[in-house]
Amino acid sequence: MAHEIRLRWLLTGALLSSIGMSFIWPLTSIYLHNRLGISLTVIGVVLLLNSLGSVIGSIVGGRLYDQSDPYRLTLFGVGLTGLVLIGLTFWHGWPAYCIWLTLLGIGSGWNITMVNSLGTSLHSKDGRYVFTMLYFAQNVGVVIGTTLVGFVYDISVTLLLLIAVILYSLFFMVVLTKFRPAAKISKARSKEVIVTAEKPSLPSANKLMLTTFFFALLVFWLMYQQWSSNLSVYMTSLGIPLRNYSFLWTLNAALIVVIQLFLNWFNEHVNGIRIIYQILFGLVMVAISFLILITARTYTYFVIAMIALTIGEATASPAIPALVNDLTPRAIKGRYQGFVTSWGSVGRALGPLFGGLVIDWLSYRSLFIIAATGVFTLIAILLLIWLKTQRNLVRYQ
Repeated sequence: MAHEIRLRWLLTGALLSSIGMSFIWPLTSIYLHNRLGISLTVIGVVLLLNSLGSVIGSIVGGRLYDQSDPYRLTLFGVGLTGLVLIGLTFWHGWPAYCIWLTLLGIGSGWNITMVNSLGTSLHSKDGRYVFTMLYFAQNVGVVIGTTLVGFVYDISVTLLLLIAVILYSLFFMVVLTKFRPAAKISKARSKEVIVTAEKPSLPSANKLMLTTFFFALLVFWLMYQQWSSNLSVYMTSLGIPLRNYSFLWTLNAALIVVIQLFLNWFNEHVNGIRIIYQILFGLVMVAISFLILITARTYTYFVIAMIALTIGEATASPAIPALVNDLTPRAIKGRYQGFVTSWGSVGRALGPLFGGLVIDWLSYRSLFIIAATGVFTLIAILLLIWLKTQRNLVRYQ
C-alpha cells in the first residue's frame, strides 16, 4: 500500500539499529574493566543507567508518537543516537563513556518504541507476522553484531565505534527516504479524534489484561537476565570452560532464526490460534529451562536448558507486542508500545542485581528454584486474568 511504510524498510531499520547496538553492549564490560580499570560494581551502575535511559526513551517516545508526527520523531531519535555514537567514537574515556552510554540508552529505547509503534500502522500485514519479523530482524542483527565485535575489538575500539556510526547513518538515510508515509499517521489520527470528539480510553478489561502483560514482561526479563549475567560464573565454577558458555548464545541465536521462520509459516497457514496460547507456551518453556538448571551439573543439561529457554523466548517475546497492538486503539498505540519496551528494560536493569542478591544470601540453586516458581506463578496469574476478561476484551486489530 502506498499510504504506509513497506515492511521491508521497517525491518531494514530494525536490523541496522540492532547491529549497531550489538557493537556497544558486549564491548562495555570488557572495555571498561580491562582497558580503563573500572570495577565491576561501577560497571553494573553504568549498565543500570543505560537501562534506565532506555526506560525514559521508551515512555517519552511512546507518548509523543501518539501526539506528534512519527516520521519526524523517528528522524530525531535515529539522528540523536548517531550524534551520541560520534561523540563516543572521539571521547570514549572515563567518565565520558558512562555519560554517552546513558544517552545511548535513551536513544535506543526511543528508536525501538518508534519502530514497534510504526509496526502497528502496517494494516496490510497481520500483526503477529509484523512483530515476529521485527523480532527476527533484531535477532539477526544481534547475531551479526556479537559475531563481529570480537574481531573488530582486537583491531581497534575506535574502529568498532566508527562502524556503529556508519550503521546509524545508513539507518538515518532509510528513515529519511523510506519512512515518509509515517507522516500521514498523525493526520489520520487527528481525523479519528475529530470524529469521536473525545479522548480515546481503554475498556477496564483491556487495561487489566495489558497491566498483567506488562508485569509479565518485567518478570520474564528479570529471570531471563540470570542467563546473561550470573550463569557464566556458575558454569565456570563447575569446571565448564567459558567458551562453552559462549557457545550457548550461538546456539540461542541460531535457534531463534529457525523458530521465527517456523512461526512465520505457522501464523500464515494456521488460523484461529489465539496469541495468548503462544505466550503461555513460551513462558512454560522458560520455566522448564530453570527447572533443568536446578539439577544441572554437566554441559549437556545446560544445552538442553538453553534450548528450552530459546523456544520460550522466541515464542513469547514477539507475541506480547502483537497482543498489545490488538488491545489498543490507534490513537494510543505508541504509548502502550512504549510501555512494552520500558517494562522489559526495567526487568533487564534489575535482573543482575536481583540474581546477585539471591546468590549472595542463598545459593545458585535457590535462584533457579525462585525463577522457576516465579514464572509458573506468572503463568497461573495470566491464565486467570485472561479467563476473567476475555469475554469483555475489545479487539482493535
